[in-house]
Amino acid sequence: MKANIFDGFSISPAAKYIRERAEEQLACRANELADLRFSIIVTARWERSDDLEPERHSELRTELTHLRELFNEKVDEIAMTFGVPQAMKAIDDVERSVFVPEGIVLPARTEEWEELYF
Repeated sequence: MKANIFDGFSISPAAKYIRERAEEQLACRANELADLRFSIIVTARWERSDDLEPERHSELRTELTHLRELFNEKVDEIAMTFGVPQAMKAIDDVERSVFVPEGIVLPARTEEWEELYF
C-alpha cells in the first residue's frame, strides 16, 4: 500500500519540479567543479614554468594547494547534497572533459592574465 502512495508522489508535478531543480543544482555544482579543475590545470602549468622567479613559484604552489582544497570541498559538498555516486560521476565527467590544449601559451604573470580576461 505504501508503494502506491510513493508511486503517485513520484509522478506528481511537484515531485517532477523538485527532481528537475535538483538536477539543475547538481549541474551547477558540476560546472563549479569544472571551473576549479581548469584553474588547477592552468595554475600548475604556470607553476612549472622555468622563467618565473622563485617567489612567484612559491605563490603559485600556495595557490595550487588552495585550489585543490576548494576542489575537494566542492566534491564533498556534492557528495553530501546529492550522494557519493553523483559526486564520483561529477569527478569522472570533469576529469574527462576539462583540459587546456598543450599549444596554448599562458601568460607567466597574473597581471597579463587579468589584462586578457578582465
